[in-house]
Amino acid sequence: MKERLSTLVEYRDLAPEVRHFVFEIEDADRLPFVPGQFVSVTERLHGRDVTRAYSIASPPDGRRFELCLNRVLNGLISPHLFTLKPGDKVRITEPNGYFLPRQPMDTSLFVATGTGIAPVRAILKHVLANGEQARMTLLFGVRHADGILYRDEFEQLAAMHPNFRFWPTLSRPEPGWQGRTGHVQGHLDEALEGSKAVDVYICGLKAMVDDVRRRLREKGFDRRRIVYEKYD
Repeated sequence: MKERLSTLVEYRDLAPEVRHFVFEIEDADRLPFVPGQFVSVTERLHGRDVTRAYSIASPPDGRRFELCLNRVLNGLISPHLFTLKPGDKVRITEPNGYFLPRQPMDTSLFVATGTGIAPVRAILKHVLANGEQARMTLLFGVRHADGILYRDEFEQLAAMHPNFRFWPTLSRPEPGWQGRTGHVQGHLDEALEGSKAVDVYICGLKAMVDDVRRRLREKGFDRRRIVYEKYD
C-alpha cells in the first residue's frame, strides 16, 4: 500500500496514558477515507520497520486526521508516538478497513470500550453532522469516570440530536457516580429494547467483542447486522 508522510500538528491528553493526536498529510490536499477506517503507522525502530494499525478518530477533514491511542506498556509504536512533538513526522499507509456504517443507516447500537471509541467517534460525528435521523445509542464502557474519552463531545451531541443517546458505564465506579455501572454486556438488553432490527457496531478488546457477538447470536441476531473490530 502507498505510504504517506504526515506531520503532527497538535496533541492533548484525554486520560491517564491516553492521548489524542492531530496529524496533517504533506503530499496532497486531502486524505480520502470512510469514517471507521484505520491507518497503519510505520517507524524504523531498532534497525527494522515496525507497523501498527490505528483507527482514525475523526471524520474526513481535508488534509487532517486524528488518532486516539493509549501508551502500551512494552509496546513498540505507541511509546514512540508519545514522544512526538508538533512538527515531527510519521509514515502512514492509505486508510483501509471495514468497520463502516451501513448505508442507509438503520437503528444502530454502538458498543465500545477504551480506545475502541476512536472509529465510533469518527462515524457518529460524521453521520450526525450530515443530518442522519436513524436512532443511535452509544454504550461506552471504561473502568473509571476519568476514562470516559470525549465525554463532553458525546454529551453535547446527545443534547443536540434527539435521535442519539450516550450511555457511559463504569466497571469500577467511584463513590458518587450516578450513571450505569458494570460491563457493557450487562446493558445490551436495555439498549436493544427487545428488538433485533438493530445494526450493532462493536469495537474494543477481543474478550468484550467476542462476548457481545455471542450474546447477540443467542438472541437470534442476523450476523449481517453485526459489524465489529478487535483491538488485540
